Amino acid sequence: MGLTGGLGAGKSTALAALQRLGAVTLSTDAVVHELYADDEVRDLVVQRWGPEVAPDGVVDRQAVARAAFAAPEERQWLEQLLWPRVGARVVAFRQAAQDADPPPVAAVVETPLLFEAGMEGAYDATVAITAPEEVRAARAAARGHAAVDERASRQLTQEEKAARATHHVVNDGDVAQLEDRLAAVLAAVTAASGA
Repeated sequence: MGLTGGLGAGKSTALAALQRLGAVTLSTDAVVHELYADDEVRDLVVQRWGPEVAPDGVVDRQAVARAAFAAPEERQWLEQLLWPRVGARVVAFRQAAQDADPPPVAAVVETPLLFEAGMEGAYDATVAITAPEEVRAARAAARGHAAVDERASRQLTQEEKAARATHHVVNDGDVAQLEDRLAAVLAAVTAASGA
């Protein structure tokens, strides 16, 4: 199952809730974070944008984001560097979930750019998490995302994501409400797959 949503919609909270509900989970954001610790990836990023993106040999994700979002070709370069590596990790994760005994309730991969990257066909179901705009803005600002509008402009709107997803969950309450809504989605996906 692919999980997506806009900046500040609550994807990470939803992923944690799905894990509590028995799913095995993978965050592609976490995979990217791990990739930045890889010497080869770090060196390529430094070669492209200079040593300021990796002070003391550690990639500064915010500096990389600023460089990548400065121009479309820079973002495309970064995507071409990271997406194949992320894709390989997703394939390995899905294989491990498929081979697990007993099998998990679901295998969920959280991918912010699921539809933008054309990855939806790789999943049996997709879930879009949305939230009211004022809630999203407050969450994003609390995490230090100053350029929310600039980043969001490079993504589908949350309404577009919801329209494309096989399931849509509104995250406008507390964590318990979100978990209840996700439990209903898991039940529907399980019923549809005949599991």
